Amino acid sequence: MAEFSAKDVMALRNRTGLPMMDCKAALAEANGDVNAAEDLLRKKLKGKMEKRSDRAAGEGCIAIAIQGGKAAIVELRAETDFTAKNEKFQAGAQRIADLSLACPAGDVAPTPEMTAIIDDIRITTGENCSIARIHRMDARPGQKFGSYVHFDGKTGVLVHAEGDATDDLLKEVSMHVTAAFPVPKGVTADDIPADVVEKERKFRVEQAMESGKPREIAEKMVEGGMKKFFAEIALLEQPFIKDPAKAVKDVIGPRVKIIAFARWAVGESA
Repeated sequence: MAEFSAKDVMALRNRTGLPMMDCKAALAEANGDVNAAEDLLRKKLKGKMEKRSDRAAGEGCIAIAIQGGKAAIVELRAETDFTAKNEKFQAGAQRIADLSLACPAGDVAPTPEMTAIIDDIRITTGENCSIARIHRMDARPGQKFGSYVHFDGKTGVLVHAEGDATDDLLKEVSMHVTAAFPVPKGVTADDIPADVVEKERKFRVEQAMESGKPREIAEKMVEGGMKKFFAEIALLEQPFIKDPAKAVKDVIGPRVKIIAFARWAVGESA
């Protein structure tokens, strides 16, 4: 019998939005492989299941710090929502983000001072709190950062841009990235990770072949669908969340370039 845990079932449930029993059955059929189980469910439902992989499980908060040409984003974990909303916990997350600005760009390993902050929170709350991840980014002259952390503290976005980008505009873009569905996977179609593209193309080809089309024809058929797929998950092509009649690229205009963005949700790196 395939071995998998209740956590695996919940992870699949969070990704798909499907009932727990369906997720459990798919995991059993896929020998406990969460990704394979998701593919099985998607094929059975012809790709129409509600995708919810952006709704990550877990408790904690996201904190962001920006100072001049430096920015940092941090995820702290807690065992309960009560602790995640605690002022000391959130202040600790922000302090760690602030400290991260002094670290080199890239993924940041917790410093002794950061570890001391977490240890103090553990003692105060009695929970096994931890630093899940930290990332630091640099901006060159003429570039800047914008950010937004959702009111519940569980999703945060850091946007890196250049040109005539105002703070208000970058906050608007950050809010869009937070709320957009599907969740954007890249600034443009060229930025979408190759594994995401390949997985979608493979799925569409298999669907076409199941309807009786030869592989050569199926591969040509999916190109139109892939263009729509890119438009759905490339940030600049998405309908702007506050004004769907406009694409994000129309909202930012030609004098602003979005270089990159980081969208973090609590628990998604589990």
